[in-house]
Amino acid sequence: MDIQDVVQKAQEEQLRLVRFLYCDNGGIIRGKATHASRLASRMKEGIGQTFAMQAFSGVEQLAPVEGLGPIGEYRLIPDPDTFVVLPYAPKSGTMFCDMRQTDGSAWGACPRTFLKRMCAELAREGMRAEAAIEHEFYLARRENGAFVPADNSLCYSSIGLDQQAEVIDAILGALESEGIEIELFHTELGPAQQELSVRHADVLRAADNVCLVRETVRGVAYQHGLYATFAPKPFLDQAGNGAHIHFSLWSNDSGNSTNLLYDPGERGGLSQLGKYFIGGILYHIRALIALTCASPNSYRRLLPHYWSSAYGVYGFDNREAAIRVPSLFNGREAASCNLELKCSDHSGNPYLALGGLIAAGLDGIRRKIDPGEPQEIDPGNYSDAERERLGIQRFPTTLEEALNELEQDEVLTEALGPLLSSAYLAVKRNEVAYFKEKTPEEEALQHFYKY
Repeated sequence: MDIQDVVQKAQEEQLRLVRFLYCDNGGIIRGKATHASRLASRMKEGIGQTFAMQAFSGVEQLAPVEGLGPIGEYRLIPDPDTFVVLPYAPKSGTMFCDMRQTDGSAWGACPRTFLKRMCAELAREGMRAEAAIEHEFYLARRENGAFVPADNSLCYSSIGLDQQAEVIDAILGALESEGIEIELFHTELGPAQQELSVRHADVLRAADNVCLVRETVRGVAYQHGLYATFAPKPFLDQAGNGAHIHFSLWSNDSGNSTNLLYDPGERGGLSQLGKYFIGGILYHIRALIALTCASPNSYRRLLPHYWSSAYGVYGFDNREAAIRVPSLFNGREAASCNLELKCSDHSGNPYLALGGLIAAGLDGIRRKIDPGEPQEIDPGNYSDAERERLGIQRFPTTLEEALNELEQDEVLTEALGPLLSSAYLAVKRNEVAYFKEKTPEEEALQHFYKY
């Protein structure tokens, strides 16, 4: 689509407002809206936003970052291809935006531009990436000031499918109207916990889709008198919400693209290049996790034996590994070959998470990093001595620890660039400091509404 296509569609749908949205360093989806009468000019010029918003944290505080204060502004420039009419908001549409400087050039603090840079790095190596996310979320009601699960359904149970059939049908219908292709849906382990899988897409569109799914699920649920939360651990006594990343690498051909992770002669169909990519992710995993599990609340989920992964290993269909190599589907082995990153949730900015994943994996390919042997058991079942002998590292147990790892990781910080990396670290450390003074219950409640 181009600007005129968007304007014409907005006129046909009689839209009044079009939202210019972005995901910030706190993982919060924010933005401004233009009146439809100014849509064409706003799409060209953008909407002004203070530099300081990229130093704004998830607890609504301004973190100290040099150059991101009250002076100066950037422009929110929408991507026309992301335009959708919102089925849950009257006469409203939305687009996702890049952050650009006032002269139109790229701005170093823009997460979406960072992912574009990583896609360009892949292209220089003759590759492109596709991704899809498994979206886990809870449906809840508010009772006496507290959020409570909307039902008491069981894992994979048809009871939950029946109890929430109306709202789930509305959510799926809304996503379909926005161009999101649905793959799977089921109830998850927790009461009123849901899991939604969408079709894989090129990695930039996949990140846009993450934001659109979050927005749509919450918006439709609210229409039905419910709250939807993607927070990592919204209920301290229940299962956490993940955002598992399924990732594949393809040859950057104009004709028939080849899945570069696939080699029919290797175990599980996993190619040597795929092993090197895994090696890079595992090499950087303790820093990468600061981008993929990006809130204090995340680390209440990342525990041994919780099926969310807690150790830096990989394995074939090992759901306690950081990276699972899924089994292939008969008849479409090459097309179905992918890697699943388990240690990821919706408190992370998807552009940063996917861009960081590419940077780490590319480092593995370029340096031919050996990931070691795949783990055949739950790594949490080893003794400490056995894990030390095998070189199996535990993830950071707090966001603060992960941020320290990120700051020391030259590959990831150089990929992010000086402004984005310093802004991200400052924002996240602001959140760490804030929640040090809060109880676990206060932390869970505040994360519940944000995500």
